[in-house]
Amino acid sequence: MVSAPSPAALPAVSPRALQLVQSLVRMDTVSHHSNLELIYFVRDELACRGVTSRITTSADGTKANLFATLGEGKPAGLILSGHTDTVPWDGQDWTLEPLSATVKDGRLYGRGSCDMKGFIGMALAHADDFLRSSAPFAMHLALSHDEETGCIGVRELIADMKDAGIAPLACIVGEPTGMVPATAHKGVYRYKCCVRGKEAHSSLTPQSVNAIEMAARVVCKLRDMAERFEANEPRCEGFDVPFSTASVGQFHGGTADNVVPRDAWFRYEFRNLPTADVTSMQNELLAFAQGLQPAMKKITPKAGFRFETICEVPAFLGSPNDAVTRLAQRLAGTDQTTLVAFGTEAGLFKIAGIATVVCGPGSIEQAHQPDEFVSLEQLASCEAFMHALAATKQIG
Repeated sequence: MVSAPSPAALPAVSPRALQLVQSLVRMDTVSHHSNLELIYFVRDELACRGVTSRITTSADGTKANLFATLGEGKPAGLILSGHTDTVPWDGQDWTLEPLSATVKDGRLYGRGSCDMKGFIGMALAHADDFLRSSAPFAMHLALSHDEETGCIGVRELIADMKDAGIAPLACIVGEPTGMVPATAHKGVYRYKCCVRGKEAHSSLTPQSVNAIEMAARVVCKLRDMAERFEANEPRCEGFDVPFSTASVGQFHGGTADNVVPRDAWFRYEFRNLPTADVTSMQNELLAFAQGLQPAMKKITPKAGFRFETICEVPAFLGSPNDAVTRLAQRLAGTDQTTLVAFGTEAGLFKIAGIATVVCGPGSIEQAHQPDEFVSLEQLASCEAFMHALAATKQIG
């Protein structure tokens, strides 16, 4: 078994690895754009080494996932997983060009540098090491599209992996954790509630169904639920907010002060603890809305509620005792673990029966921010992690 060096002993990040990360950051892979430039770049880098990549494309053909095995023929493998898409920077106050990949004051700046092209670039930079590795397991590189909009691409990637009969031993999701293995995160479930009422002149309100007011009742119910979670839900210590939350992010409705609004809609989310049942939360809200409908339909049968699912990112719950967690600790040179507040693809890998841990360079405090960056020290830590992984003899 090989341990990563301590931070004090870390060399500077290698020029080749830094160059690869910069190349990825300079590619515009904002979620509403294509990620094919990056996917084909990685495919070609691996093809030069004789590695064939499995590409699964989105329905419209503008985006793709990549799954590649380095060490073909070995009985099983370890997934290094990363998402290729980034959030946009529109309206943010950047002092540097977001796609410049500028290195300055010990930091690499650029959209996606932290979340999470630093990890992807480091994994790709060590492809030769993984191919030469005497480890009894292969390394799988799994790159997905549209994680930021609801972990969409990884679902196709996992399905394709299963169809191909690939059964990995474990998975490391390289989201930014400061190179401290994370063993849990909350789920993120977002929905849209559309309300249809009946318009009327505001002097004739008894003849109308006010869509805004009906929506507001459901919003108040959601707030009551959030307060109940905070007051009564069993705590999951280690999270910065150790209980499930519920909140409304958008609300729209109405056309004029003297017109009772016919339509309104709002979007809301649950962030549930791994130990909480988000299905029961959503069902409680649906039942409340259904209870309001009979009175609405007395005015007009067309009145009522309609709910849409925006995204469902399941919570993740691993364990410090999992073999893959112990491996990540050893490779990172730490005996610590952590919990993270943000959602990742880890829960989907876990549901697929793959032991998973989250561990990658950078801090979530820099992700999605203007002048996003990852420190060169964190990239060097990740590089040491990859070196040690290539030399390891077992998981756990």
